[in-house]
Amino acid sequence: MAKIKKVGTKETTKEAMARRRKASTVRISPLAIFWFVVITGIEVIAWALLMNRIWPRLLVTLEVGLSLEALYVLFGLKMANQWEKAVVLRMGKFRGLYGPGLFWIVPVVDSVAKWIDHRVMVTPFRAEKTLTRDTVPVDVDAVLFWMVWDAEKAALEVEDYQSAVSWAAQTALREIIGQMDLADILVGREKMDADLQKIIDERTTPWGVTVQSVEIRDVAIPPDLEDAMSRRAQAERERQARVILGESEEQIAASFARASEIYKSNPVALHLRAMNMLFEGLKEKGALVIVPSSAVETMNLGGLMGMTSIAGEAGAGGEGEG
Repeated sequence: MAKIKKVGTKETTKEAMARRRKASTVRISPLAIFWFVVITGIEVIAWALLMNRIWPRLLVTLEVGLSLEALYVLFGLKMANQWEKAVVLRMGKFRGLYGPGLFWIVPVVDSVAKWIDHRVMVTPFRAEKTLTRDTVPVDVDAVLFWMVWDAEKAALEVEDYQSAVSWAAQTALREIIGQMDLADILVGREKMDADLQKIIDERTTPWGVTVQSVEIRDVAIPPDLEDAMSRRAQAERERQARVILGESEEQIAASFARASEIYKSNPVALHLRAMNMLFEGLKEKGALVIVPSSAVETMNLGGLMGMTSIAGEAGAGGEGEG
């Protein structure tokens, strides 16, 4: 039962597409309908007024003529919009392109094979689970901007130029993906767009269709691969951070080495630097400063610290007396 239902669905879809194509070619102008109604009204009024005044044969001839004229106007007067061209065939052979505006055809002899839209068309297309050159399945969504530049070729060289353009774009996208690595697809989208436009334009030019641009909208990769790439990027950032930290330590060591050379040749500068560091440490209340014994002996820091302590006690005694 499910199989029969599926076949029926396919047939219904094909019939719907055929009806849409037929409706797009058999189109009656509103102006033709208006004149058909006017002529039919004149015919009815003439029949009512002349039914008993002229010969029946003459009246029938007049009515038949008006009816034929009404039908001729209804099916012969056509109107194309500003952006359209009508492809007219006479007895199955190409007669010409008509429009935009009003034009006449001969009913039965002439027929409008197709109405060609000259505006820019937008066609989305995609490639699902297509393998890249490094065997990674990806899903790529893209948009194609194209237009018909030769209505005669679009009508006579290909059966359904819109479907043909869509399929040509999809196959070209699959070919491009198969020739590129995943990294190139993720980084070089502009190059991929240019290559797609060139390939699709070469295929559609014989159909009278030109491709204006192709834009890649999204590239989807498997979730497991996405997690792996995320971890790899995080590890790469950590590696770069450690490299930068090592380079900073190297620069600091080089600066200390240059400073040691300067202090080595100028002991006074070394003493002043040590005293400045000690002063900065003593500025903080309750700070504990640990000074190496060698520094105390070489820079006479013991006397300095003693003088600082005596000065502090004197200041505290003065405050107590006050």
